[in-house]
Amino acid sequence: MLTNYLKIAWRSLVRNRLLSSINVVGLSLGMTCCILVGLWVQEEYSVNDFYPDLNRLYFVRLTDSTNTGEVTPGALEQAMTQTAPGIEATTRFTVWSNDFLLRAGNRSTKKVGNYVTSGFFSLFNYSVLQGDPQAAIQQPNAIVVTRTIAQTLFGTTQAVGRTLQLNNEKFFRVGAVIEDIPQNSTVRFDWMVNLKATDADWNSYMFLTYVKLKQNVSQAQAESSLHTLVSRYVPKAKEYPVLQPLSDVYLYGNYTNGQPSGGRISYVRTFSLIAVLILLISCINFMNLATARSTLRTKEIGVRKVVGATRLSLIGQFISESLVLSMVSALLAVGLTALLLPTVSSLIDKPLSVNFLAYRFWLGLSLLVFLTGLLAGSYPSLVLSASKPVEAINRVLLRQSAGVSFRRILVVFQFSLSLFLIIGMLVIGQQMHYVLTKQLGLDRQHVVCVPVEGEAYKNVLAIQKELQRHSAINAVSSSGELPIHIGSTGAPDWPGRVPDAPNTVSAMKVGPNFLRTMGVQLLAGRDFVAGDTMNYLVNESAARMMNLKEPVGTEITFQRGKGHIVGLLKDFHLNSLHEPIRPLILSYYPKWTNFFLIKTQPGQTQEALLATERIIHQFNPGYPFVYRFLDQEYETLYRSETLANTLVRYFGILAIFIACLGLFGLATFTANQRTKEIGVRKVLGASVASIVALLSRDFLKLVLIAIVLASPLAYYAMNQWLQGFAYRVDIRWWVFALAGLLAIGIALLTVSFQSIKAALVNPVKSLRSE
Repeated sequence: MLTNYLKIAWRSLVRNRLLSSINVVGLSLGMTCCILVGLWVQEEYSVNDFYPDLNRLYFVRLTDSTNTGEVTPGALEQAMTQTAPGIEATTRFTVWSNDFLLRAGNRSTKKVGNYVTSGFFSLFNYSVLQGDPQAAIQQPNAIVVTRTIAQTLFGTTQAVGRTLQLNNEKFFRVGAVIEDIPQNSTVRFDWMVNLKATDADWNSYMFLTYVKLKQNVSQAQAESSLHTLVSRYVPKAKEYPVLQPLSDVYLYGNYTNGQPSGGRISYVRTFSLIAVLILLISCINFMNLATARSTLRTKEIGVRKVVGATRLSLIGQFISESLVLSMVSALLAVGLTALLLPTVSSLIDKPLSVNFLAYRFWLGLSLLVFLTGLLAGSYPSLVLSASKPVEAINRVLLRQSAGVSFRRILVVFQFSLSLFLIIGMLVIGQQMHYVLTKQLGLDRQHVVCVPVEGEAYKNVLAIQKELQRHSAINAVSSSGELPIHIGSTGAPDWPGRVPDAPNTVSAMKVGPNFLRTMGVQLLAGRDFVAGDTMNYLVNESAARMMNLKEPVGTEITFQRGKGHIVGLLKDFHLNSLHEPIRPLILSYYPKWTNFFLIKTQPGQTQEALLATERIIHQFNPGYPFVYRFLDQEYETLYRSETLANTLVRYFGILAIFIACLGLFGLATFTANQRTKEIGVRKVLGASVASIVALLSRDFLKLVLIAIVLASPLAYYAMNQWLQGFAYRVDIRWWVFALAGLLAIGIALLTVSFQSIKAALVNPVKSLRSE
């Protein structure tokens, strides 16, 4: 029986080539979308999943129940070890990974590494190629390197005991060689050396801290023992540690009121839903075309019932047809996936891959085929099999209004989804244009960022003076962090501060000419001058937090001790526009610098870069010249949003294309069914335009209904998405008008092609058989 079902199903599909092709193309595109998104989702969820004790590893954040940060003070690790009974091991490392030069003999390489405390390998287990990394990391003169570094510098992974030089300064003995850390890890270094315990105090907010809980100790139990930990050592502190599972760190990066509130997980959920909806649009095409075409199969159904076919057997027949079509579409989708995989990997900047020989892939694909076939064929099979033999033979089965009404509902649903994506595409595009062009309160244009490395640390001021002399360079400064990504924090004190009042601020150490180089506006007071190492600049938000109407001259206590506020700055954005502008205090500390900030003269960027390279090499000859543009660094803050903007654009185009495929098929079928009616109308004097309008009117009504339904839903969803930005665009009425006009125009073009073709047919041919 099954063989018979499949034969009849195949013959039916071949006999109706146009509608079958439309269904296959639509379903294959929907399946391809699902497969690609599924591979991406699998990759997103796989981050950190290779650690054997993943369920016991946690990232430590500090929160005051309102603001939650990633950076912790150096003393926190030791305090947790001593006072939290549920913690088995701890480690910390600096928030800035170091891109240092490593040299052995005449070989060198530049790789990212960090200084980590001795418990690092008690938490993070990696495949060991040689040596004992746990023992090596406890030795001050030992270094742990990855396979890549060992092979690059020594030509072999058997490198334990060999010597290398780090950053053209200190020499280290290789204590262990580990396998390269997988790409899907949030903790990724190529080398590790011991972080001195003397770096630990309660004011050094520049570390990332991780813990490993003991067996059978829950997150809640561990957090309860940590709640008053900070206040024991810093009595005025309101902050307390919270633990975030390492498995959630990548996907849940945003916190609100001390609890995870989203992050990349929102994109994973959104695009998973969009992929399912696009597949649903493809299935709706099948249902629409199958129910429309069913009037041509009513006699077949009647004859089958007369000779004894049961309703169950008819349902099996029609489900078989949809499954055959789904299988053909799946094979085409596999080919499209293989073809598009490199492009998609490049687009999302992730190395997606699929093993087409793995049974899991084909098991998942089989499930997708079955569910798609069942969904696409369920309604047509139930409707077609429900007829009585006499009704079927007399061809009245689907002349009932119920089938037509249901098809209209499906078309409205299709276009509602498509319009939803079009509106999302327009709003996200607006917001991205806004964040990339908004004035930040500092000038990020024509600013080159050069990392300070090696001997340059000892010659920061000398290098700045040499750079400033060149005519192609407008201004030069230095900073500990990039001014668009300030993560360091501190807690100042000032006269009259209410003990329980918030006092957490962002902190930044800068060199001379910072305000001029970055174009930051000075509202009162003066800029830093030589000798200001104990004085401070504050922004408007900091002055408001301190309740200082005229802050200049006020004595405060901050990271470098007691000093005076010498200048008030106009607020400028410290991070992405996701976050509001926070209180900021600038310290003058030219020697504490990680970046030179070089503002070039307009039109002379190339000359400035050549001069900078020459001067840097003069003071630091052993390092390659590396630089970045500040505006490009700013754009990387919105990598996820840029990807979302691109994907929604592609998804929107794909959804409207698939919906139009179904509309084209329905228009074709409708025109064929009304051929004689059109002939009669033309004989009676109807114009081509009136016939086109007649055939198009019903479809355009459905699109208009879709606009009305989709607009409020899209407004709500986009408004929720925009809430993730502290600074955002307003959703304007013209967005919905433009989306509606696009949908109407596309639908009209789709339907009009078949309408005009039908209207131009010679009525003699249409009425010849009458």
